[in-house]
Amino acid sequence: MSIPYQAHSPSVRSLFSNRIVQSVLLSGLLLQMGIWIRNFAILLFVTEQTNKDPVAIALISVAEFAPIFVFSFIGGTFADRWRPKRTMIICDLLSALSIFVVLLALVYGGWKAIFFATLVSSILSQFSQPSGMKLFKLHVPESLMGMGMSMYQTMMSVFMVFGPILGTLIYFRFGIQVAIAIMGICFLLSAAALTLLPPDRKDRNSGQSSSVNISREMKLGIKYVTSKKIFMYMGAFFLAGGMGLGLISPLGIFLVTEQLGLSAESLQWFTSLNGIGMILGGIIAMGLSKHVPPQKLLLTGFIANALAVSVLGTVPVLSIALAAQFLSGLMVPFIHIACNTLILNQVEEAYVGRVNGILNPLFMGGMVLNMSFVGVIKEQLPLGAIYLIASGIFMIGVLAALPLAKMKLERRIHAAGLHHHH
Repeated sequence: MSIPYQAHSPSVRSLFSNRIVQSVLLSGLLLQMGIWIRNFAILLFVTEQTNKDPVAIALISVAEFAPIFVFSFIGGTFADRWRPKRTMIICDLLSALSIFVVLLALVYGGWKAIFFATLVSSILSQFSQPSGMKLFKLHVPESLMGMGMSMYQTMMSVFMVFGPILGTLIYFRFGIQVAIAIMGICFLLSAAALTLLPPDRKDRNSGQSSSVNISREMKLGIKYVTSKKIFMYMGAFFLAGGMGLGLISPLGIFLVTEQLGLSAESLQWFTSLNGIGMILGGIIAMGLSKHVPPQKLLLTGFIANALAVSVLGTVPVLSIALAAQFLSGLMVPFIHIACNTLILNQVEEAYVGRVNGILNPLFMGGMVLNMSFVGVIKEQLPLGAIYLIASGIFMIGVLAALPLAKMKLERRIHAAGLHHHH
């Protein structure tokens, strides 16, 4: 269907007038709002309640990230089988329900129920997120896929900048109960936005085949990923990307205070600059996605990130560090968008959830693994060395992504031709 890259140059207008895109983006917007208010309000609340107990604070991250490993693949498998619109609406409603249950618990003084709120909505998003990708795949024409993904990514970047501010503001202005109520309302409104989607197609395989056991479908999913070289390469750079980010994301505070000799408060300017880079990067990637194949965006992103990280770790000059931080933020959407576009373009619709469910935990796994080791490594090695190691990991990602650049161009022309090319 789409042999040349600019088959028919899609316009932003045609993307915005696509009802699926409208509903998915609106729902995403509301979910992001709910999630960021949740993350920050709960973080601040637990910090206050436990008097900065590091274990309690670490538990929040566990409640947020653990479900990604445990449920990502399971969620993806079910998402492949269930009808996406219904799945997403039910997940949002259940999230809202769990949040109102927590609100009740809080009113009666059981503040530990907070962890439950994070856990439940994080588990549910493992089911709804792949369903959202599936909706994109089902209803958005391939020529618009890259742009649609870029918009979604840009929206997420905007929240990376304003989410923490919003969450903090709401918590300090109104307290935890209002923050949680707002969260629940966001999930309900997200479900309402999704009702605007056209009805799910009644697939042969959605309800009836429940007798086909889920473990068989999981095995099929794993077989599908391992049989295609492209996914093996993608797995490698997902892991590399996660490991690189995991090493450096907790070290920002040390970079600002030790390397640059600034106060800890200055970290927020660094983070904001990174976020602004991400927003711009998302917009640039949106413009480029029409003309540039995703594997080129990916390589650009990885190489630039490797460069930026090595500069951050070695040059103790504020202006250069800020420029590198900005560049690093600018490139994140290139990597994200390219990965999502690759998954959506290359995966048969029946497998979107499962492929996503295998690749995502690799990224997260690499990230959380290195985040948990970083404290130990920091005691042994100087900061600059850790940044250079991270930069090296990104370069390994580049090596894993290189074969794609050769492979993928042939892939566009003939869907079955993948096995013959090396």
